[in-house]
Amino acid sequence: MLNQVVLIGRLTQDPELRYTATNGVPVATFSIAVDRPFTSQQGTKETDFIPIVAWRKQAENCANYLRKGLLVAVSGRLQIRAYEGNDGSKRKVAEIVADQVRFLEWSKDAQSGGDRGDIHGNEMHISEDDVPF
Repeated sequence: MLNQVVLIGRLTQDPELRYTATNGVPVATFSIAVDRPFTSQQGTKETDFIPIVAWRKQAENCANYLRKGLLVAVSGRLQIRAYEGNDGSKRKVAEIVADQVRFLEWSKDAQSGGDRGDIHGNEMHISEDDVPF
């Protein structure tokens, strides 16, 4: 069986960092906007807003260095999670549990020493020495 997802998109919000109640494991949630590869019948481009969940050190890195609007690549697995809503109704949510989050752009706050390029346009080439973690 195979459950592998790879997405490239822009953050629609700053990551939200929380910790599990039982053992304090960091978990970050955010969503990315990914354009569909075709246009609608009206000629407009449609976008999917996909929820992402990152755990442990990766969650902390996402919360510390990612901001709304930045471009990321996420690889992981699709998870369908069931839960009970406040009104008692049963609900399901589809989300990507990230195995790896690659920062394709850096926020201006994270840029230190040297120009990494325009965070809202040009693709950036980042060496391992540039990564702060």
